[in-house]
Amino acid sequence: MPTKKPIRKKPQVTAAPARRRELLDTAAEVFAEQGYNATTVRKIADHAGMLAGSLYYHFDSKESMLEEILRSFLDELWGGYDAVLEAESGPRETLEALVTESFREIDRHRAAVAIYQKESKQLVAQERFAFLAESQRKFEKAWLSTLERGVAAQVFRADLDVRLTYRFVRDTVWVAASWYRPGGQHSPEEIARQYLSMVLDGIAVRE
Repeated sequence: MPTKKPIRKKPQVTAAPARRRELLDTAAEVFAEQGYNATTVRKIADHAGMLAGSLYYHFDSKESMLEEILRSFLDELWGGYDAVLEAESGPRETLEALVTESFREIDRHRAAVAIYQKESKQLVAQERFAFLAESQRKFEKAWLSTLERGVAAQVFRADLDVRLTYRFVRDTVWVAASWYRPGGQHSPEEIARQYLSMVLDGIAVRE
């Protein structure tokens, strides 16, 4: 009897990096505008100018798209934050650098930041998005330790409630994702300088 030839599976074709990035950017904008639960694959496909079936050719679900969007944002955020923290600068300089890096990330990933702000509380309950909780813990530790160092070094006021200050600075910075648009009148660095002048005038020790 003739030997049967093994059936060869067609190799899975993935989107070119530029096209994949474009589709993820589109999905991020839709998630940010309409909310994760209200967003369907069809809505994302409509905004991308393609059929829903064609989108499934590149991604297996909207969950996988959201995970890639958030992981990409957080990987880049922590690349910048880790560089700031490893520099071991003074507490004021570290705070300034963290704020500046945050605004740069809003500039690069505005939609992802908006999604993170709106959706992370419900997403962390899902095992797939457990990495969000770990990132939140690291984020809080980085900011609190910087503020605590500033108080201990008498750079920041002795009566400063560091946890309350952390929440204020965190929310004041990241809420900018709701109104910031890349390519606007002010660069992320200029916005950071303006924010810092307002924040530090309130928490720094006056000479």
